Amino acid sequence: MNDFLPIILSIVAALVVVGGLVPVLMKARKSGAKYPGTRDANDPLQSSAASGGTLVEDRPEAVKAPAPTFDGTVDGAGVPDDAAGLETIAIDTPAPVEGRLTRLRARLVKSNNILGKGLLALLSGDKIDENVWDEVEETLLLADLGTEPTMQLVDALRERVKVLGTRSPEDVKAMLREELIKLVDPGMDRSLNVDRKADRPAVVLVVGVNGVGKTTTVGKLARVLVAEDKDVLLGAADTFRAAAAEQLATWGQRVGVPTVKSDIDGADPASVAYEAVKAGIDQEVDVVMVDTAGRLQNKTGLMDELGKVKRVIEKLAEVDEVLLVLDATTGQNGLNQARVFAEVVNITGIVLTKLDGTAKGGIVVAIQRSLGVPVKLIGLGEGPDDLAPFEAEGFVDALLN
Repeated sequence: MNDFLPIILSIVAALVVVGGLVPVLMKARKSGAKYPGTRDANDPLQSSAASGGTLVEDRPEAVKAPAPTFDGTVDGAGVPDDAAGLETIAIDTPAPVEGRLTRLRARLVKSNNILGKGLLALLSGDKIDENVWDEVEETLLLADLGTEPTMQLVDALRERVKVLGTRSPEDVKAMLREELIKLVDPGMDRSLNVDRKADRPAVVLVVGVNGVGKTTTVGKLARVLVAEDKDVLLGAADTFRAAAAEQLATWGQRVGVPTVKSDIDGADPASVAYEAVKAGIDQEVDVVMVDTAGRLQNKTGLMDELGKVKRVIEKLAEVDEVLLVLDATTGQNGLNQARVFAEVVNITGIVLTKLDGTAKGGIVVAIQRSLGVPVKLIGLGEGPDDLAPFEAEGFVDALLN
């Protein structure tokens, strides 16, 4: 019996070790979910983030988060089944992009814009003397047009009124329309560089100060791109504002767009941005949009960090668009913000939010003149589809109606 005792003890010890390893192996198997190679149009994992989980792409621990727990099947709306008790959100159909500004023009017409209406009232009077021209100049300055564009417009209007010799409302409106369109500059390239390149997605970086609506803008822009049949992936690199990543993921869920994010508070935003672009390359999407944390333009450290985010992304792919989101109601203060951001990340386009209500239309001209960068998108309300491509003629028509 004593001869068999060591053998029995060895067998018992082996069983104990194997028993302890089983739960570990099972856990590793469950947590190792990855995107299974090249994605096609009908891949059910296209909307993996819609389950509330986070895409995991072999990224550093600083940005690693739990994998999605759904079983890979989708319901009739194209959303992963709620197999693990996770909330299921129905997929929205975004409004068509074509004609958005036309559909939203009524909102701008009703806004408190003093630019078009004020000028029409002044120039349609029975007498246009120096006092009237002074009021015209004051109206333009109050509308945030800026000093140089104001003088240019006043000089052009003076000359045309003198030559025409008529001040009928129709003539004045036609004259104003032509001159304002010249200032808004319809020749600027306002197209978004969001076409997939040969071997990588287009990369869009969205920046701006606190409170201008960057995350909301990214969500609304995702809807615009989905309406154009683009494959989109979002990167939640705003790792400092509470619930910013969840807010962005919710926007994505509504249109079946996945979000790469970190579940670790204060994670390195550059790492999250890097992993988002990496996931976009691996999954062959058309566009990767990276949301960044709001930062004051006079805080050097924060601006340096933004520069780092862009540099880290460019280790994988060129940044094709850098969109600066500005609150239109801040007027000339927005110009100061824009100049600093332009120095750090080479802005390619402006998104003006809150252009309804108390916003003044002249800020469009002032920003473009100051930066030489076009306004590409405007936000005219709180609705999910209240973001429209900017159209110079449509914008001026809304001011004058």
